[in-house]
Amino acid sequence: MSHFSQIKTQIRDLSSLQAALTDIGAEWQAGPQDVRGYRGQTRTAAVVIEQDNGYDIGFTWNGQEYELIADLQYWQQPLTVEGFLSRVTQRYAYHSVLEETSRQGFQVAEQAQNKDGSIRLVLQRWSA
Repeated sequence: MSHFSQIKTQIRDLSSLQAALTDIGAEWQAGPQDVRGYRGQTRTAAVVIEQDNGYDIGFTWNGQEYELIADLQYWQQPLTVEGFLSRVTQRYAYHSVLEETSRQGFQVAEQAQNKDGSIRLVLQRWSA
């Protein structure tokens, strides 16, 4: 019986996911690589975060989005699973907005981190 849990996300862009993980200080490796689990079980993932206890965290593509996969019994991160996903999702959204607005010709004019943890961006685009 598999001990892996799969948690759905709204994450669809691999480069924004990788940037988000870097932002929160996660040491990740690009896949495809095996995520190590209970009793030597493995799953293949696009991004893997190795943990010191030998049980990894990964993000795998399910055809629509990247799911977090891990044996949650052996979660060894400073944040809870929910806290981790919340931080990753916020940074993912930040990078997604920057990437899309950059494609449309916008540049960041101003950026501020609010007390509640949200990020305020002011974008500008020069037109001819």
